[in-house]
Amino acid sequence: MEIDPSLKWLLAVSMILYLVVMYVIGFVAQRRVHDAEDFLVAGRSLPLSLAWLTLLATWFGAGTMLTAADEVREGGLEQAALDPFGAGACLLIAGLFVAGPMWRMRLLTVPDFFRRKFGPSAELLSSIILVPSYFGWIAAQFTALAEIMNLFFGIPVVFGLLLVALVGTGYTMMGGMWSVTLTDAVQMTLVLVGLLVLVAVVFAELGQGSVVAGLSRLTSETDPQMLTVVPTDTAANLIGWIGVFAIGALGNLPGQDLMQRVFAAKSERTAKYACLLAGVMYLVFGMLPLLIALAGNLLFPADMEAQIVPAMAHAFLHPAVAVVFLIALLSAILSTIDSAILSPASVLAQNVFPRMGWSDTLRSNRVAVLLVAFFSLGLAYSGESAYALLEEAYLLTMVGLFIPLFAGLYSTPRNPQAANAAMLVGTGLWAVHFFLGWEEFLPAVPGFQSWQLPLSIGATVSAAIAYFCVGYLTAGDQIAQD
Repeated sequence: MEIDPSLKWLLAVSMILYLVVMYVIGFVAQRRVHDAEDFLVAGRSLPLSLAWLTLLATWFGAGTMLTAADEVREGGLEQAALDPFGAGACLLIAGLFVAGPMWRMRLLTVPDFFRRKFGPSAELLSSIILVPSYFGWIAAQFTALAEIMNLFFGIPVVFGLLLVALVGTGYTMMGGMWSVTLTDAVQMTLVLVGLLVLVAVVFAELGQGSVVAGLSRLTSETDPQMLTVVPTDTAANLIGWIGVFAIGALGNLPGQDLMQRVFAAKSERTAKYACLLAGVMYLVFGMLPLLIALAGNLLFPADMEAQIVPAMAHAFLHPAVAVVFLIALLSAILSTIDSAILSPASVLAQNVFPRMGWSDTLRSNRVAVLLVAFFSLGLAYSGESAYALLEEAYLLTMVGLFIPLFAGLYSTPRNPQAANAAMLVGTGLWAVHFFLGWEEFLPAVPGFQSWQLPLSIGATVSAAIAYFCVGYLTAGDQIAQD
């Protein structure tokens, strides 16, 4: 896609000014940080207005704006099972069932929950699962933004990845959660306004001047199969869709990024309503890139190699407006990058480094940010596709942590062996399938080939069986210890 030179200069200058503003906000936020609680959970003082915006910004990034849109353009709305449908449902479930009890525990990290409920061994094991689960998610954001830099400026992806990592890591290190929250508020405002403008322009173009006519044309001329959200043509397709949806809806409930914002809310009520409001807004605004993608099939019937959302912005927006939208797109991805980096860094600093004798938590949090960014950048250079990285990121926490999290919240916690067994079985099954390249649950085991059971469901059920069986078998040991 050819880019007008004047647009390049305007976009470059605007991006530099935008980044300067973000760093100024990060510097101001740094003044509020006096201890680890300020750095990690913003002093537990976020009002609803900031809490729901930072929740929305945490996930509304490359997956929603770029990856899901491109997947929907190729395969229809059923490809959005993971994001935004699953991710939006996750926020709603969190608001209804998880945010309240987790906020009342006054925690800093998710492994803190496992330590209180199951002991230090469960804390360490949950940390080992949580931290690497974010590397793929962060790498997907790095990759998406580096590809945009390549598209508009011709910057090779190998250099773009490093540039994106440096920028995103920089202001995350300065102010921690305060920096992330304040920049998220600015970034999400730009994103939502930019999306609304692009949708209006695209559908006016599709409807020859009328947005309503454009929407009507989309529904009448698009293949009905492309508009199907839940495939019901075969049992295998339905089960497969449910498996992917479950990854999005349940996979990040034990996620540090989600819970960190719950812990940062100023009250239990704020934590609950922030999740619910963010979930509704995620589903509503998450549909907009998907509609743009489907409209792109009618406006550009021929195959297009470029990512559809930036391509549509370039094609139909006035250069000045296109720059605003691209800055909004940059905002969406950066808002996810800073949140995703801070989350595993928090776990490293609070739950892993102290075991190594490092108790300076404020300094160790900043060192942890650097480590997380470094390993995520290395994964981005490995060349995995963005969608694969996103799916694996959600899947690992689902199969490893979902069962002991809910068991700890809504039943009498069993001994550490039960929680550890659930984590080891779920994560172990994921690792076997990942390295062998199996897409369904135990496809090489007799009796499972014909089931075509999704790994997300099979491994999670296996973790639940391990939790309750080991808990039952070792119940006598726990009573003796008590």
